[in-house]
Amino acid sequence: MTKLLTVDLPLVPAAASDQAVARRVFALAVEGLQTLIEGLDDTLGARLAAAVDCLERASGRIIVTGMGKSGHIGRKIAATLASTGAPAFFVHPGEASHGDLGMITQADVVLALSNSGETHELLDIIAYTRRFQIPLVAITRQDASTLGESADVVLPLPNTAEACPNGLAPTTSTTLALALGDALAVALLERRNFSAHDFKTFHPGGALGRKVQRVADLMHSGEAVPLVGPDTSLRTAILEMTSKRFGCTGVVDADGRLLGIVTDGDLRRHIDTIDAPVEALMTRNPATIRPQALAAEAVAILNSKTITSLFVVEAGKPVGLIHIHDCLRAGVH
Repeated sequence: MTKLLTVDLPLVPAAASDQAVARRVFALAVEGLQTLIEGLDDTLGARLAAAVDCLERASGRIIVTGMGKSGHIGRKIAATLASTGAPAFFVHPGEASHGDLGMITQADVVLALSNSGETHELLDIIAYTRRFQIPLVAITRQDASTLGESADVVLPLPNTAEACPNGLAPTTSTTLALALGDALAVALLERRNFSAHDFKTFHPGGALGRKVQRVADLMHSGEAVPLVGPDTSLRTAILEMTSKRFGCTGVVDADGRLLGIVTDGDLRRHIDTIDAPVEALMTRNPATIRPQALAAEAVAILNSKTITSLFVVEAGKPVGLIHIHDCLRAGVH
């Protein structure tokens, strides 16, 4: 059998070349983004505000469209808008010409992306918006293009070089179009006071949904919460703790305000005074949390104090109890 010779080729020159390419790509993107930032002090600022006005006024949906790489960016923008409270979806311009124009109503607004502004497949959508007076916002490099001249509002892409050495593959331009789309979505989000609670509504699954879960979503409430009065004997408190199975009980006054907490550790330390009132041995001013706090905040308190349960308090009164196991089961760590 012939033995093949192997040669270890140096990887440093190739790696250095790759790094140089990456630096050039990043530098062009940064240059383009800086141009956008500076443009906000010029005409871009007013145009951006007009575009957000246009999107906010729509009583229907935001229809995003684009062809090729612009279409891929458009899909992401539509997804971002939809996930932040602005009903939006992507319509492929080719499919629009074969029936999907019926998805677009006069209550909608169209956001069209095209670097050149002369994308042939967009012509039918452009004509449709003009015929039925549907607001049209454009993201394009060419104001004086078919798309630019037809649109109600144009968000111009700066005339920066593409990172592709041939100047052909959309790279810098798509990065900038995506940034403009994100700016529209976030500006619209803030105008509508879209909160973390609203965000959870559109992200019930996955890590994002878990991060914005509230204590009120996970806590035990009503009869499930262990509570006794300050004059209750430790012996009776044990029965309450045993029946509710949280390893603790809250101590409340006649008005229902939380005075303190008795834990199973307190039982072990004071077993010889089992008939004493719990007020004499409870821990006063225990750690508590609000029902509208994020569940992640509850986990942080539980971990920092090395405890397993927190009373959920509103206006000084316990309205629930959250246990570390509730958080772990919900995927909040």
